[in-house]
Amino acid sequence: MRKFLVILLALLITALLLGARLTILHVNDTHGHAWAFDEYRNPGIGGLATIATIVEEVKREVESQGGYVIFLHAGDLNTGVPESDLQDAIPDIVGFNMMGLKAMAVGNHEFDNPREVLEKQMKFADFPFLSANIVKEDGEPFFNPYIVEDLGELKIAIIGFTTEETEILEPLYLEGLKFENALKVAQKIAPELKKQADVVIALAHLDWGEPKKEDITTTHQLAGVEGIDVVIAGHSHVLGSDVVDGKIIASAGEYGKYVGRLDLDIEDGKIVAWHWEAIPVNLKVYENEKYRYLGKPYLENRYVAKALEYFKKVGNEKLDTVIGETKIYLDGEREHVRSKSTNLANLIVDAMRWKVGADIAFTNGGGIRASIKPGKITVRDILTVLPFGNTLYVLELTGEQIMKVLEYAATIPEGKGAFLQVSGLTWKSKDGKVVEVLVNGEPLDPEKKYKVVTNNYMAGGGDGYVMFKEWDGYDTGYLMSDAVIEYIQNVLNGKIEEYDDSQRYVRE
Repeated sequence: MRKFLVILLALLITALLLGARLTILHVNDTHGHAWAFDEYRNPGIGGLATIATIVEEVKREVESQGGYVIFLHAGDLNTGVPESDLQDAIPDIVGFNMMGLKAMAVGNHEFDNPREVLEKQMKFADFPFLSANIVKEDGEPFFNPYIVEDLGELKIAIIGFTTEETEILEPLYLEGLKFENALKVAQKIAPELKKQADVVIALAHLDWGEPKKEDITTTHQLAGVEGIDVVIAGHSHVLGSDVVDGKIIASAGEYGKYVGRLDLDIEDGKIVAWHWEAIPVNLKVYENEKYRYLGKPYLENRYVAKALEYFKKVGNEKLDTVIGETKIYLDGEREHVRSKSTNLANLIVDAMRWKVGADIAFTNGGGIRASIKPGKITVRDILTVLPFGNTLYVLELTGEQIMKVLEYAATIPEGKGAFLQVSGLTWKSKDGKVVEVLVNGEPLDPEKKYKVVTNNYMAGGGDGYVMFKEWDGYDTGYLMSDAVIEYIQNVLNGKIEEYDDSQRYVRE
């Protein structure tokens, strides 16, 4: 241990004498997780107040040694936690402002909301939203494409990139915007920026790895661009680092469960040494009926915690917001939604289908956890019915593929969570075999392609629907709960006096 410390000290002295030290702290895909949260056997993890403590400690350490620290976000600030979503992610932005976030790449989920929400977020943020490949119809950038920072001994350039797939994933609020190919934009901008900066950082909300889809740029393609030194990545929720053509690529997972730390030693505009690690944000391991911290435990920064406490209170009040009224009992009883169609189950799948303009919607009855009594309907009621935070997952399937889903569903005993609730089709089975399927009243065509929406749990093979894992699709990021709220408000005009409770699936 003593020998290691001596070597480390020698390296630090050498770096200070010969060059400069830059430490990049980074997060990505935080998705509204401003507050500490719980996972199974992992309570009290993440949270911006705890991340603030980590940022503060690392800054103090590195700056005491003459180095520089910057803190970056690789995109997808939005969508995932009700208290944040209901406040347009302003709690998250305030938290990052207090930490001195240097810049954020624009993620695809920054387009989940109307344009005025995005503009409000940009106004509140003390940091720029960066994207070099999103342009207006006249070809001019909509966001800042890059920034150049003079740190003293170092000049750094940070360029933002956003996945071109946003046009497919989040098309609703993209009017007047075009997504240019990120790789081509990088090839044009990066060499010029390298003439101005010692280090060029690509802050990239792109697919991780080698290219799999035509015209969809990946992190590893970007690393091969002349002039780019480092790629700080988001979008794929990857936790780890890689090297391509001598360039470092790093991503810090998801939800603020880790803070990435990349230490660079730089001489004459070249990175001569580097080290990356993922700092766990109070993650734990459950062993022998006890919790053990995975790394160092951190306290919350009290100032950030106090600010977020206020927003949490406001968020809780918003959960009591009335979004409509029902004159009837909306049946989400466990034994009912796992054995037959009910008015509430039908409403939920109808909302899913409406939200994304699909032909067919599927969800598992086990994901419906409560009924709604006659009276005012609040946001809290909807989140009690749909508490899992599931998102809408869209696929394009042939009639033959849809039949495979139904053939499995026909084998599910009544009372199981995998019992299938449907919209856009009706079907019958006899003795566990599918005997009839109608899509909007017409027989299912085995060769025809249909737009299908399900939830991300089933899309990942949940409840035994493993066939979905074999088929290409995409997670829209839209919460099922939000789809139901919008459906009640916009399609049902906030009033439910009756709702279809017909049996869309009949067993004989």
